[in-house]
Parts: sequence; structure tokens; C-alpha cells
Amino acid sequence: MPNDTGFVPCETRVDVVEAALAGLAASPKTLPAKLFYDDEGCRLFYKITTLPEYYLTRTETALLKSIAPSLVPAGLRDAVLIEFGGSDETKARVLLDLPERPFRTYVSIDVASPALLEMQARLSEAHPGLTVVPIVADFMQCLRLPPLGTPRMGFFPGSTIGNLDPDVAIRFLTTARTSLGAGSWFLLGADLRKSPDVLLPAYNDAAGVTAAFNLNLLRRLNREADADFDLGSFQHEAVWNDADSRIEMHLISTRDQIVHLTDRTFYFREGESIHTENSYKHTKERVLDIARCAGWEPHRVWTDHAGLFGVFLLQG
Repeated sequence: MPNDTGFVPCETRVDVVEAALAGLAASPKTLPAKLFYDDEGCRLFYKITTLPEYYLTRTETALLKSIAPSLVPAGLRDAVLIEFGGSDETKARVLLDLPERPFRTYVSIDVASPALLEMQARLSEAHPGLTVVPIVADFMQCLRLPPLGTPRMGFFPGSTIGNLDPDVAIRFLTTARTSLGAGSWFLLGADLRKSPDVLLPAYNDAAGVTAAFNLNLLRRLNREADADFDLGSFQHEAVWNDADSRIEMHLISTRDQIVHLTDRTFYFREGESIHTENSYKHTKERVLDIARCAGWEPHRVWTDHAGLFGVFLLQG
């Protein structure tokens, strides 16, 4: 999981059905992580971010606050801050609230139109001199931004980059660089590789909130895709895949069973998995390699004292 709801969710029933059918027809079976974020999924996700085992949100937030004066390159003034997947301005406020006010415009790109409008109202009241531009769009696509001026800084916190397969992460960073334009800056947050003893509890919390979050995906399919999953016959599992340096979340069938979704029938063996999410935990060097492959040049890297989380300042 990221520590922000950074995925582009499925907005319509048709989207949900198409995504579910494609995933369950694959071998092995999968379901895309964007299906997590219905209203209940968002509620459970934000609860996860407050759990004692889930270090990501509090670690990144504390790190951003501690290094805030250094996050903006020297000489950057009257700039445009563009957040990808930012329907909540909490982390952007670390930059927007700097005493020197280096940003004259804040742009947030997300598909959640109501949340964007609420964010625009809050920020406009808190920062009367700030131009707030919500853009309702899929931030994973190459976007033609309005004529906002320069210089520009992209912002992608929350370690959502870790939920993208490396080739997809490179593609996203490449399209973001194209959208932002030559000479732009990019501030990226990424959870780092560490001991599974730290990682696994964050995805297998004692209170069972992550398990409920994972199983809610099936509840959503029952409600929105005419499925008949027996939630009591699936269990949450999070495992560490050392070879690929990632946490994997699965839903495991606890018995042989048949599940229907719309007019399709799917067979599950006892112990068979639905793979619901990857969360890559790269080393600092691997994050920088991915950035370079997308055409960005590393400028500066910060980590917390324990080396749990990294913030990367890149230049296009």
C-alpha cells in the first residue's frame, strides 16, 4: 500500500466489472489495486495509516517537515507545484506553508472531483494569494497542462511509486517529465527496502484492519459486479518476495469453491490466491536508477535516521 490513496480508482460499475473479469481470467488470478478504493476502502485505508505497525505515513510526514526548508531548490521563486494524485493537500502544505512562499500556484491532478473542489476551497481560504488549480484526470497519462508558467516542480509523495511495477514506474516518471516540461523539478517519496521484520507487520497488523481492507475488495465486487464471493472462505495474506524486493498482498481461498461474477464462473482450489497488490521496497540506488531511466537527474536524497523512507529531488 501507499500512504496516500494514490491510485486512479474504478469510477463506474462498467470499470469495476471489466477490471475484475480481466484479473480473474488471468493465470494466476489477480485483481487490480485500484479496486480497493470505494468509500469503505478509503475509510479502512486511512485507518491503516494510523496503526502503530504502519510506519510509512508518520515517517514520511516527519521527514518532510524536518527537511522542509531544503526541499525547494535555491533560487526557485514564483514556481508552480504540481501534485500527481493529490486529492488531499496535507503533504503539499509542507511546501506551500514555507515562510518564503516559493510557490504561486498549486495544481492537483486526481480523478476525485468532489475531493479536489473541497481541497481548492480549503487552500484558497488558507492561502489567499495562492492560485489553486484542480485538474480532474488520470495522472498516469501524459497530460497537456494549462499554461501555468514556469518554473515547475512535480510532487509524488506517499510511496505510490512502489505500487507500480518498475517498468510502469519508469513510464509514469517519463510521462510526468514530458507533462512538466524541460528543466522542471520533481520531488518523489519512496518507502525503502528494509528487514521483513519491519515490513510484514505493517501489512499484517494485529487489529486486522489490513485484512478487512483486502477483503473489502470482494465485498465491493459482490455489490457492484453481481459477484457471490463468500468472504468467510477467503483470508488475507501478505508475504515478502525477496527476489523481487516487494510485499505482496493476496486473498487465499480456504476451500475448493465456485464464484460467479456477472455471467462468468470462476473455479478456485483450496489454497489458490488472488494477487491484489505489490508494494516494491527499492534501495536508494534502485530508485535513482528508475529515475534516470525516465530521464531525470538526481539532485539530492534525504532519509529518516532509521533509513526507512526516502525523499528524492530530481531535475528534468
